[in-house]
Amino acid sequence: MHMVIYALVEASTHDDALATGKTVFDRLVGADPHAGAVFDYYVTFDEEDTSVAGQARWGELPTAAPVDSDDGQDLLERGWEATKEEFERNLDRVKEAIEELSDEEIMRDEDLARHAFHQVGAYDGPTIFLYTEHGTGIRHRGQLDRLLDESEELWILPADVHF
Repeated sequence: MHMVIYALVEASTHDDALATGKTVFDRLVGADPHAGAVFDYYVTFDEEDTSVAGQARWGELPTAAPVDSDDGQDLLERGWEATKEEFERNLDRVKEAIEELSDEEIMRDEDLARHAFHQVGAYDGPTIFLYTEHGTGIRHRGQLDRLLDESEELWILPADVHF
């Protein structure tokens, strides 16, 4: 399956932001020897030689945008809303499982209950759409706001990832 994730990186130029963003995405696909793979592969939106990912799948998105620009705000909002929606969807599944299933049924992963528990607690992967320049998933609004407040030249970069 494919999804669009976003890296938030400090950079002074578009090219520096793109290079740093690709380093983040490399970490998330395990290309960095010190990182485990979270996704199978990624395609950034500056790549035009693919017919199944990136622009071919999602249309045109900026390759990198300052967070304080209109494009940057749009990408940031997309990433945060997607993270929030996935969290709420999985949290609803957890609440329903607790109310309707026995402990044994949850232990057996009836109706994928344990999967929902795992997704609610995930630090990265298909339920997290925003990442820091260190490849850390941004899981709550306080973490995002702190990053936005403390950063001088923050850029956001989208990538199409497969998981």
